[in-house]
Amino acid sequence: MHLRHHADMTDASPSHRPASAPPSGKGSPAYRALVSDLLAGQGFAPGAIAALLDFDAENFLYVRRVMKGDMPQALMRELETGLEVSQFHALSALLRIRGGYGRPAPQEPTVGLLAEELCLDPSRASRIAADLVDRGLVARGVSQEDGRRSILTPTDRGTALMQAFLAAKWQRLSRLFADWSEEDIASFARLFGRFSEGMRREYPTG
Repeated sequence: MHLRHHADMTDASPSHRPASAPPSGKGSPAYRALVSDLLAGQGFAPGAIAALLDFDAENFLYVRRVMKGDMPQALMRELETGLEVSQFHALSALLRIRGGYGRPAPQEPTVGLLAEELCLDPSRASRIAADLVDRGLVARGVSQEDGRRSILTPTDRGTALMQAFLAAKWQRLSRLFADWSEEDIASFARLFGRFSEGMRREYPTG
């Protein structure tokens, strides 16, 4: 099934716009009309336009939940960690840096790398790291590569906390996907990966 239709099937009339009023939370009629005109001008079919507008609204709500920290907050309440969202993100970032997740290779976590990973200024990252050290979740150490450099290492307690968080996260995800077929899960993973790759291409990191 093709998202686009041939240029000679496209006109400037409003027939490509979704006919009914958008559901609550799906964007204003003016916004949807504006985007519909833009996409129609690019050759997208009416059904694809309606689907992309619905996706845009759902993706916004998902990203907003991520930015607000709704998901980690819910899991942290379940685990009774007492952590703030910023502390949780910092602890998980240190483990990602150590494991090379989303990076060319594993690296020794430093305050500088933590600030880079979280898009924070170094002073803010340093304060969060100090809070984690005070809580016994992170320890300061000396780099094995450069003895002049201080590194941040999750303690056994910090690592255990993140393992508990991951177990709780996957418990919820397993419930979310419980009634999905194997084919639907595979298709979702493939299409989301395709979308993610396109976003990296269209919005490359500096």
